[in-house]
Amino acid sequence: MKFSQKLLLWTTIIIALTLGFSGFYFVNYVFETSLEREVGQALDENNILRFAFETAALNVPVKYDLLQDSSVEQIASNLETSGQGTGRLLRICDEEKNVLYAGDGFEADDELLNAAAENHYSYRVVPLGERYYIQTQSHINALGRSLYLETLRDVTQVFEEREMGFTVYRRLMILMLLFGIVIMYFIASRLTKPIRILVRATKEMAAGDYGYRARQVSNDELGELTQDFNHMSEVLEETIGQLEEEVQAREDFVGAFAHELKTPLTSIIGYADMLRSRKLDEEKSMLSANYIYTEGKRLETMSLRLLDIIVTKKEGAKIRAISAEALFEYLRSMFLPNKSMEFIFSYEPAVVMADVSLIQTVLVNLLDNACKASEEGGRIEISGHKEQGGYRFIVKDYGIGIPAEEVSKITQAFYMVDKSRSRSRNGAGLGLALSTEILALHDSRLEIDSTVGEGTIIGFLLQAEEEAEHEEIHS
Repeated sequence: MKFSQKLLLWTTIIIALTLGFSGFYFVNYVFETSLEREVGQALDENNILRFAFETAALNVPVKYDLLQDSSVEQIASNLETSGQGTGRLLRICDEEKNVLYAGDGFEADDELLNAAAENHYSYRVVPLGERYYIQTQSHINALGRSLYLETLRDVTQVFEEREMGFTVYRRLMILMLLFGIVIMYFIASRLTKPIRILVRATKEMAAGDYGYRARQVSNDELGELTQDFNHMSEVLEETIGQLEEEVQAREDFVGAFAHELKTPLTSIIGYADMLRSRKLDEEKSMLSANYIYTEGKRLETMSLRLLDIIVTKKEGAKIRAISAEALFEYLRSMFLPNKSMEFIFSYEPAVVMADVSLIQTVLVNLLDNACKASEEGGRIEISGHKEQGGYRFIVKDYGIGIPAEEVSKITQAFYMVDKSRSRSRNGAGLGLALSTEILALHDSRLEIDSTVGEGTIIGFLLQAEEEAEHEEIHS
């Protein structure tokens, strides 16, 4: 059962119970009030008749010491006759509770009479046939006689009014229920509209439409739920997009890895086959062996870089305070012996927070890439300076540059702007990918600015710690 149907059903049940109990209470209250009024009138009437009987008994000629039964009958008959049209009936009994007079139609039993006592009024409501009466009883003392006076007052109209009240209220309740159901149907439909919209949104998203958004139709809690759902959908869509990108990146990685393995292996197998299958002169043998060695070294470099990336992701970084000057001195010792390039170092002394070996790897990769991108004898500038937020390292070359559309791709594994140039220098396209992973562990990233034909500037920012202890790096 749908929520709107449940809401409608329970509302209808509550309205029905409320109307039923309130109607029963109201009609019953009116009935009991009317019945109490009739009881009061019946008791008053009994008291008046008793007083009238005692007065009439005093006016009877005194022939006997006691009031005779015939006189009792005569007085009772006169009293009942005087009340014609009032619907009352009389019955008078003697001391032994034997009936001395009973009006026509007085058919009540003796239960009230048997429980009678002197100086005591009593009453009860009795059904006689299809009619209802109030039976009253009182004690009379007249000329030495102790008599019992009973009356019957017809109150059938009060019970008929109660039945009519219940009938009218039942009809009215049915009409009110039908009207309430119609009103509650529209209210329930309105209240549950945001839920139906959210249900549809979930179905659309389950079908693969992650860009679908639920329309907000209210500003209450359900409206806030719709906003939260849409926010969740946006986060989910972004997460799925990232997962799809990661899956695509892994597929590209596997494809590139297979390609990078195939190229050197093809060369190695080809030259090795040529060496073993035919006799070559010394020059060709040396050339073939050189190709095998060069491609083998490239495979070795690629394997080591891949291993570095995996280890870096798993082990993380051991951050400590190190001297920026020591890092630059390490680079000097690594690259100044290379006389084919012109290296220019300029930096400000500072203390930075970093993992020594990992940052060394980043800087070496950046300089290595700068060398590969430059012609022989080209100039490469390595600098460092303080700025707000940390200490910035910059490597600048004046080489071939990187096209703008490829700047965002060069940090991907195995991606190379000039594949033939990179392979000729044992490049595998993993240096910047490894550097990106390392800098992510330092809450930093590569910043690349390049112009084709003019050169490339690559930099990154590390946290500076002025008062940290210096850690000297020995090459």
